[in-house]
Amino acid sequence: MENETEKNFDAKLLLVTTLLISICSIIYELLISSISSYIQGDSITQFSITIGLYMSAMGIGSYLSKFIKEKLFNKFIFIEMSVGILGGLSSLILFLSNIYTNIYDLIMYVLIIAIGIFVGLEIPILTRIIEEKQSNVRKNLANIFTFDYIGGLIGSIAFPLLLFPKLGFVTTALLIGSINIIVALLIIVKYKDYIEHYKKVKSISIVCLVTIVILLFTGKIITEKIEEGLYRDDVILTKQTKYQKIVMTKHKDDMRLFLDGNLQFSTSDEYRYHEALVHIPMMYATSHKKVLILGGGDGLAAREVLKYDDVEEIVLVDIDKEMTDLCANDEQIAKINENSLKNEKVKVINEDAYIFVQENKEKFDVIIIDFPDPNSEVLNKLYTNVFYNYIKYNLTENGVMVCQSTSPYYARKSFWCINKTIKTQFETVKPYHLQVPSFGEWGFNLAYNGKSEMEDLQVETKYLTKENIDSLFIFGKDELIDFEKIEENNMFKPTLITYYNEEVQNW
Repeated sequence: MENETEKNFDAKLLLVTTLLISICSIIYELLISSISSYIQGDSITQFSITIGLYMSAMGIGSYLSKFIKEKLFNKFIFIEMSVGILGGLSSLILFLSNIYTNIYDLIMYVLIIAIGIFVGLEIPILTRIIEEKQSNVRKNLANIFTFDYIGGLIGSIAFPLLLFPKLGFVTTALLIGSINIIVALLIIVKYKDYIEHYKKVKSISIVCLVTIVILLFTGKIITEKIEEGLYRDDVILTKQTKYQKIVMTKHKDDMRLFLDGNLQFSTSDEYRYHEALVHIPMMYATSHKKVLILGGGDGLAAREVLKYDDVEEIVLVDIDKEMTDLCANDEQIAKINENSLKNEKVKVINEDAYIFVQENKEKFDVIIIDFPDPNSEVLNKLYTNVFYNYIKYNLTENGVMVCQSTSPYYARKSFWCINKTIKTQFETVKPYHLQVPSFGEWGFNLAYNGKSEMEDLQVETKYLTKENIDSLFIFGKDELIDFEKIEENNMFKPTLITYYNEEVQNW
């Protein structure tokens, strides 16, 4: 009789289930880590905490599984639906807790532990179900762990390359949550003879699935509502690219562009920032024929460079093609940048700036570095001594470079760390700063190796004058720091990320 039961029991669906739940598990882990990095920054800490808590919770779940001794199919279905609901709603829960509560960290930890415990229960119970119905334990365990590991690989590849770029956080979570519930429903239908209260369990699973699917197909509306809570002004544009989330807001005449939640410019005062970024190095440069802009995909730095009649070519390198296309073609943004990205003098190259300066053989008279703040490992490499070494060799003999360097007031250690790092490659480094109302006090570092003296301002400006330029190079006591205690930033020890993440907590 036992052999007949074993012969009639088909475990193939359970093996496929192992693959699917493994895919879902790794994606939940990546989702929570990414959302926390997006909201709070410091991706190293967020990923480390999430992975550590998640793995520990899975261990707790595995331990607790030994106390589950009967009705294994019913228990497994309950676990799957719980994972589907918690995981599917995880993005919504995290974003809403960030907007409406002051206990985001606590909610995140509870969510990670809850999902992790349920996930930790899945494989042990699934294994015991198969063992009870089939006798070849060694073969079954090998199959289960094989599918488990393959699923982890698929999920870890699918999330960054397909799901997140195409769907974003909220819709991805809901889609993966629906997969867990579909798995539960398939098991209910396939193994109904082993399930107590079959009709009731089936009805509950269908209700859960319908609820998640409704949320899934209204994900865009939900996301828009969440974004309205994240930004103080009306959201008029939102776009998820392969590299970043672009959001544009508007209040009266003020439009603001955000990348991954960080303000890039406000039309009310962006001219202050971009005039300081562009015209100061242009005043030091002996030639303006060839200008390289790294970053600056919004076209605003290019707009200022185009004010010089002697500029023959501007090469703008920005990794995100969707960003540069948007800023070239969107009427509202193109009006702000005065169609600079469509100017015949401007050549847009969509490539990693690090790779570009590493491989480039041309020489530029001026290099303008307009990257976001160094809040991740990816951005850190663009603020290292190695990167500035490449910059040096991309300049002409008397060429000049400038680097956006965050705030010397709010992030003193970060600002002077950038300054010290640039000094490892350039003989002359001149820090300067100004007040940008939407940002606060903001700083830059100008550098060159040749001989250069500041010439008079040659173009029309809204903020800079002959009289106020000298004041930009004067720092107050509360903006200075003990330079000897600051370390330079390099590829092997990303000191700048540590400084920045410490300072941004009090920003």
